[in-house]
Amino acid sequence: MLSFFRSYFSYQYVALLGLLVLIRLPLLLRPMPLLIPELNWMLVGEQMGAGHLLYRDVWDSISPLSATVYWGLHSLFGRSALALHLAATIVSVFQIVYFNYLTNARDVYSDRSFWPGLVYMLFLHLSFDCLTLSPVLMSTSFLLLAFGTLIRQMERRGATDEVFEVGFYLGLAALFYLPSALFIVWASVSLLLYTGATFRQHSLTFFGFLFPFAVMVLFYYMRDGLDDVNRNLLSSVFRVRQYNLSDFQSLLFSLLIPMGLGILGFVSLFDTRNRYVNVQQRIQQIMMLWFVTAVLTIALVPFLAPMSFLSFVPPMAYFAVFYFENQRKSWLAETAFGLSFALMLLLFYQGLLGLIPGQLGQLTNLRVQKTSLPAVIRNEPILVIGEDLSAYRDNRPATPYLNWDLAQYDLKNLDNYQAVVHVFDNFRNDPPTFIIDREQVVGKLFQRVPALAARYEKTAYPDVYKLK
Repeated sequence: MLSFFRSYFSYQYVALLGLLVLIRLPLLLRPMPLLIPELNWMLVGEQMGAGHLLYRDVWDSISPLSATVYWGLHSLFGRSALALHLAATIVSVFQIVYFNYLTNARDVYSDRSFWPGLVYMLFLHLSFDCLTLSPVLMSTSFLLLAFGTLIRQMERRGATDEVFEVGFYLGLAALFYLPSALFIVWASVSLLLYTGATFRQHSLTFFGFLFPFAVMVLFYYMRDGLDDVNRNLLSSVFRVRQYNLSDFQSLLFSLLIPMGLGILGFVSLFDTRNRYVNVQQRIQQIMMLWFVTAVLTIALVPFLAPMSFLSFVPPMAYFAVFYFENQRKSWLAETAFGLSFALMLLLFYQGLLGLIPGQLGQLTNLRVQKTSLPAVIRNEPILVIGEDLSAYRDNRPATPYLNWDLAQYDLKNLDNYQAVVHVFDNFRNDPPTFIIDREQVVGKLFQRVPALAARYEKTAYPDVYKLK
């Protein structure tokens, strides 16, 4: 396969994208399990489509531009996981084509080939959850655009005012996935060490980064929602999270091959460093800084899953190409790539097809489980008090309390007068027909707000309350 993609002809884009479709088609044509993040994203898009303002009327920590995309997809396709998968494939095609074009147009490697696009395409398939349109995937597109603009600065004697674009792309990336904001440090250090950027140009980069945030702040200021943005978006990024150990196992195996090839490629550079010109060596160092920055974002990820590590794909793919490029024996490179290709696809399909006995790659903790709710609770506005979103699969959320971690500001703080008033107003504006109380807070809520207690009655089902 490497020998076929070694040459650089435009028609090979068709072959590369055809290979991408062949890999994904078997999974796109069969029913796939709905993941909890996917359900959450669809619910946010649905609520925004109903006229609710994110953060003020929908309490969730999703970044604003990602939520806007889910809103647009819901407006076009409704609640459709397939729409998320097809949109993710389109974004993946852009990244593959752009990464391959960029590395060849800027002579990042010694020879021009389709290996960068081929390796990038393979590494996008860490696990079956990478098929969906995650905020990380969308954010990575803008990180690549920032990287492309940064490379252009490497080819000149000094930085130009185009550094504004670098900051602007990074600002957009952060508004798709807030932990990506750390990449402004990556850009600043890269400009400082590897270009002749002046203080003015560093300021332009930072201003470009802040400009999308300023637009967002102005938007919410005009709608009296800045406090909601601070609580639901900015503060939530630094909240301490707890993860299941099985998440680490699946994540470790999905990253094992890409990370291993990336490390081998990086190590191979020490024996062949004189083969690369000064600009290429600077780009290698910039990509190493990208990897370090991506590691720092791990502390801020909302949940552990392979899809949360897609920002690692560009540096891993970048260095892995060096491993194959620096192999003296072509048959050894072919064998190594073929084995890596087969093992990665085995793990990719394992999560859905169960090719290997056991739970490896199943991502059970991320799947929406079957709900034990009675059949009568279908297509109703409901409120689930707790972390399990499964009940929303066949219902729509009422009140802003979609994210339980954020809802606790009110529902676990019922000794505070302002919180009680806030809860009452939210119930009055968007009353749920059913309340599913997984956290045992309704009793105290009804004590604090007798007007709500008078409107709801307990059903025969445990922890379920119905509007009279």
